[in-house]
Amino acid sequence: MDGINVLPLAVTMMVGPQIMSAIIFVTAPRAVRVSAGFLAGVALATTIGTAITFSIASVFNLGDPGDSGSSGSIVQYVLVGLLALAAIKNWVRRETVEPPKWLGTLMSAGPKTAFKTGLFVIFLMPSDIVVMLTVGVNLAQANANFAEALPFIATTVLVAALPLLFFLLFHHRAVAAMPRVRDWMDTHSWLVNIVVCVIFIILIL
Repeated sequence: MDGINVLPLAVTMMVGPQIMSAIIFVTAPRAVRVSAGFLAGVALATTIGTAITFSIASVFNLGDPGDSGSSGSIVQYVLVGLLALAAIKNWVRRETVEPPKWLGTLMSAGPKTAFKTGLFVIFLMPSDIVVMLTVGVNLAQANANFAEALPFIATTVLVAALPLLFFLLFHHRAVAAMPRVRDWMDTHSWLVNIVVCVIFIILIL
């Protein structure tokens, strides 16, 4: 993959309920153990998801990545259309959009629940599925091997680990700051979703 695109793709993977989960876990009891479970789930889900999309994309002849009429390019244009519709939907519903209710249950989560959460926030989030599809298509079009997806996977896990790293480096400040960040994202979830869609549309185009 083009190294320039790795960081924005990884950020797109984690913005939304994904990073909100990571923030909640560092404000919960046993923050380090719980966050480690979450990161393990994110790493496993991203690896498996990217491997699946790469395997599926490799079966088809997607054409030259520089050819705007190739099958791979058409797939990416369809993804852009879906993201644009999602952004419009979030704007129209901005007054009523709320974060998922299950986020409120994570404060009492243990490492096992955190691990499952890490799996689900990757496997079940449409935006993350779109990102992994794009990575798989790009790798297949470039006739690359799966090892070239490892920087994307590693960077995604690193972005997911930022709340925990902040907690470990600046414990007292993190304890005070993270709840405020969480509350802001709660009330601006519609804006976060729109920003994610726009960033990813730019990356694809």
